[in-house]
Amino acid sequence: MFAVQSLIAAIANDTETARFLAWPGDFELERAEHVEEVHLASGAALEGFAGDGAGGTFFFCGEGGEDRPVLYANSEGGAALVAIGVRHLLQLLLVAPWWRDFRKFTEQENAELAAEYLEDMPDLPAQQRRAAGALGLDLPSAAEVLSRLRETATGAGPEFDLVFTPENTRYERLFQA
Repeated sequence: MFAVQSLIAAIANDTETARFLAWPGDFELERAEHVEEVHLASGAALEGFAGDGAGGTFFFCGEGGEDRPVLYANSEGGAALVAIGVRHLLQLLLVAPWWRDFRKFTEQENAELAAEYLEDMPDLPAQQRRAAGALGLDLPSAAEVLSRLRETATGAGPEFDLVFTPENTRYERLFQA
């Protein structure tokens, strides 16, 4: 099993896994630059380390390694704390790459979103297992992933609010409690 510190390197060194994370995960290490100048309301360090095809960015919050909180900001002025560490982020991306579309965090909602993806990608479960194995990750249940995302995203305090620096305005929260 990979050490937590090596997950980003493991993605960078495995083309097939990186390609799967790019789609359907919409997660690319090459897209680490955010479209505008931002900072955390707390003043803690903010480090972009990946992005998505629509201009969104994944940031590490605070100091440390890959076990730091991960904040996601889209290009439309929305943001949310989505994981505590890269391991949980990757589990989210692997189990529920449609996470951005969650509104109620229910298993029914997840099943409906998954069905849409499975129509286009019937081999999705096999690809998920292959990518998880390549990264040395266990795949939690969808219920566990939903619960963890709901708790992380809706329970984050104002210190994790993302602020558009030039105007000192906060991003909207992507998920409401």
